[in-house]
Amino acid sequence: MAVSSSLATSFAGVKFQTLVFCNSSSSLAASTRSSHSQIRILYAPSNRGLVKRGLSLNPRGELLSDVEVRKVNEVVDLNKSPSLSALEQLKTSAAARYTKERSSIVVIGLSIHTAPVEMREKLAIPEAEWPRAIGELCNLNHIEEAAVLSTCNRMEIYVVALSQHRGVKEVTEWMSKTSGIPVSELCQHRFLLYNNDATQHLFEVSAGLDSLVLGEAQIQAQVKQVVKIGQGVVGFGRNISGLFKHAITVGKRVRNETKIGSGAVSVSSAAVELALLKLPESTHATARMLVVGAGKMSKLVVKHLVAKGCTKMVIVNRSEEKVATMREELKDVEIIYKPLEEMLTCAANADVVFTSTSSETPLFFKEDVKDFPSVSSEVGSVRLFFDISVPRNVDQGVMDLDTARVYNVDDLKEVVAANKDDRLRKAMEAQSIITEESKQFEAWRDSLETVPTIKKLRAYAERIRAAELEKCLSKMGEDISKKTRRAVDDLSRGIVNKLLHGPMQHLRCDGSDSRTLSETLENMHALNRMFSLDTEIAVLEQKLRAKVEQNQK
Repeated sequence: MAVSSSLATSFAGVKFQTLVFCNSSSSLAASTRSSHSQIRILYAPSNRGLVKRGLSLNPRGELLSDVEVRKVNEVVDLNKSPSLSALEQLKTSAAARYTKERSSIVVIGLSIHTAPVEMREKLAIPEAEWPRAIGELCNLNHIEEAAVLSTCNRMEIYVVALSQHRGVKEVTEWMSKTSGIPVSELCQHRFLLYNNDATQHLFEVSAGLDSLVLGEAQIQAQVKQVVKIGQGVVGFGRNISGLFKHAITVGKRVRNETKIGSGAVSVSSAAVELALLKLPESTHATARMLVVGAGKMSKLVVKHLVAKGCTKMVIVNRSEEKVATMREELKDVEIIYKPLEEMLTCAANADVVFTSTSSETPLFFKEDVKDFPSVSSEVGSVRLFFDISVPRNVDQGVMDLDTARVYNVDDLKEVVAANKDDRLRKAMEAQSIITEESKQFEAWRDSLETVPTIKKLRAYAERIRAAELEKCLSKMGEDISKKTRRAVDDLSRGIVNKLLHGPMQHLRCDGSDSRTLSETLENMHALNRMFSLDTEIAVLEQKLRAKVEQNQK
């Protein structure tokens, strides 16, 4: 088969070795006699040099079904249309439906509801690494945009995928590679949500409906951090950025209208409540409290301890700066600072230990804790550790000791159970808001379909306006005043804007009027045909070329 043009690119597990279109009139006769006069894509697995013939793929690198192949063969018969260019053949083939299909928003996640803490801590990605992770995800062949939401309770990857199946496969393999967890094990614990379901999930997360503690405010701050860190990062694109910004708005609205945050607490607050449930009530004000770390979570622990009546505590941290700030805010409380080197000594003199640090290795081991002196019988004769860090700060071997009890984020379900009825009632109120906001977001995303056409139509009109203006000004002579030139220019712009107003209105579908998406898309296709804008194929070409250039670097 004679080859007149080729495009090399690669996709997940499969490589486009050569995209072959026969459009040479001199070679058509020979190729027609020796084959079935079909456009074929030569396919080869990425780990072999052998080229297999007879496998047809769509523009996203996915195998076409037999029915689709027959349709391609019927439409793109080179005997009947020997002069068709490769691009025209693509437009008219059954595979052209892939150029019209919108990319999908997908969330691949593991949370406290689906995966144990041992798995989540291996998957955890520090905030400082989020931009790198976004870059690596967007380098995957079927991923256009990405965001990472990694907290102590969840690890969720949000992507805009060219192909749902292949996108999920690539992201899952990436998660396996970065965490060391086998793909088969990840698949047992992960959850997958697409498009509207993914949108609703993030809105529920931002509103605190998916948290262990109903309405906790900390998760909304973490969603905001995703947007803050993502700004300016290549790959944190319009769809994902819009999704997370809308989620922040939804979280605020749910909390304001349902008061879901009243009485509900963060993970830090839940840890304090659980500690007080385990301690005898008579010791709540006198138990010796130690907080390891002085970050956001630790600060919340301190505030909730104070709210429950605690007036004295020890805080261990690398530096005293953050502890001093807490002292300024909580002047009626005795806060004692100790350096990290004295951590074990402080723990040995404490009844309750809260840990919340960014350490990637445990701070307390069985060998350390077993030598601690016993705590008073008044507080139950057992030292309590509340580890709200991911990765965990307290080694699981400590749980083997009779003199210690260790509770991690998974154990906070005990606190949540006490408020189940209230959670369900407020969650139902919030769901109606989330459903409404989801529709608004989908309408906004639908409106993006017409953006390329709007831009091209404006550019088309501007080219005509500029050319005709130049002709007009040249006929008027060089001695015309600047005021006259400006007046003529303003006149031409005004005429173009008024002429475009109607078409532009019919290209917008943002939920503000009764126009349906199908009507808007029909208008878009009509304008594409009338003015030869070819928006969809141009977008496809841009995506393919971008992937090719990316994979060739």
